[in-house]
Amino acid sequence: MANLLYLVHRMPYPPDKGDKVRSYHLLRHLAARHRVFLGTFVDDPADLQHLSVLRTLCAGLHVVPMNPRTARLKSLAGLATGEALSVRAYRDAGLRRWVRDTVATEHIDGAVVYSSAVAQYADELAGRPLIVDFVDVDSAKWTAYAERHPWPLSWLYRREGRQLLAFERAVAQASRRSFFSTAQEAALFVGLAPEAAAVCEAMTNGVDAELFAPDAGLASPFGAGERAIVFTGAMDYWPNIDAVTWFARELLPALRRTRPDLRFHIVGRSPAPAVQALAGEHVVVTGTVPDVRPYLQHAAVVVAPLRLARGIQNKVLEAMAMARPVVAAASCAAVLEAEPGREIVPAADGVAFVREVGHLLDDPVTAQAVGVAARQRVLRSYAWGAHLAAIDRHLAGLGSPPAPAGRVGLHREAAA
Repeated sequence: MANLLYLVHRMPYPPDKGDKVRSYHLLRHLAARHRVFLGTFVDDPADLQHLSVLRTLCAGLHVVPMNPRTARLKSLAGLATGEALSVRAYRDAGLRRWVRDTVATEHIDGAVVYSSAVAQYADELAGRPLIVDFVDVDSAKWTAYAERHPWPLSWLYRREGRQLLAFERAVAQASRRSFFSTAQEAALFVGLAPEAAAVCEAMTNGVDAELFAPDAGLASPFGAGERAIVFTGAMDYWPNIDAVTWFARELLPALRRTRPDLRFHIVGRSPAPAVQALAGEHVVVTGTVPDVRPYLQHAAVVVAPLRLARGIQNKVLEAMAMARPVVAAASCAAVLEAEPGREIVPAADGVAFVREVGHLLDDPVTAQAVGVAARQRVLRSYAWGAHLAAIDRHLAGLGSPPAPAGRVGLHREAAA
């Protein structure tokens, strides 16, 4: 058993959005084997009511309240310093002091960092091993965003992609191991940072198939006589905003021409103004719901029309675990161990989305068969424990005296 520092960019409970699902299950995995000291930010005050859950898992806890709007303004200082704005947004003097004090007083043996933005605190480790869960190549996402936004945002996002990649490369070189959610993401990063090839590998997402299981007893949240197409996710996340906007405006009208009973339900917390603007007679924007499972259970089809996101999507795995037929962007389907057309239905473009969703709506027997096969695939291939065990061999042997004092090779500026 080791004393581990675990740094996370967003409080890993409740596990109600993609990144928090993975970070929470990783916390549980680590806490079952080690003493964990968690340092994290919280960007939703409602999450603070759940601190007691984290205290049962952690030997130490430090939570930094974070106002997303204030953090964005704070991040602009990075334009003057040459830093990635994402890194600057997560700079906090209080967290740095806590990390330094915890390393000094709790005999910390090593650190696990979730998301590159909080790896900036790793230079307090004084030679102790660093494990990084990048999840995805965030720098590549910013570069992709630049292609879909006009100037000056395109310039800003392209700059962020460059600066964040430079930081990611430094983090990977300083790490004992760097993980990504798929082999494709790991390969993408190695292509961008070939010097890190020896320390990069995939650690795939999983799903709680006992919680996300078919349950006909869940009451339907939908109106009588309607057929529901469902999308789930955090609705202040740009790839999700882009996905539902595209589907509602460009694809749903074509599906409804011959199916007037269709309604598109956008289910998830913090809907951005662009998402709220989609609400109308045929589009429902729910905001936060106490439980997404009834929406999945009674959906005719679940869609994941993600044009910008890569990697394994928890929203897709959860729908598959609920035995629902899922039509997903081809890039999202390709990273899964799922047979196209039988366990998940990929769609390469808008025409394909309309065709495949329409086929499942009109052929409920096939839709049911796809859903059943999808759940079987989840049970075979996506148990959390099996995937998270990948981290254990890189933590083996920790608990012995730390290496001689040194500095992890990350650039550090005075805390702001």
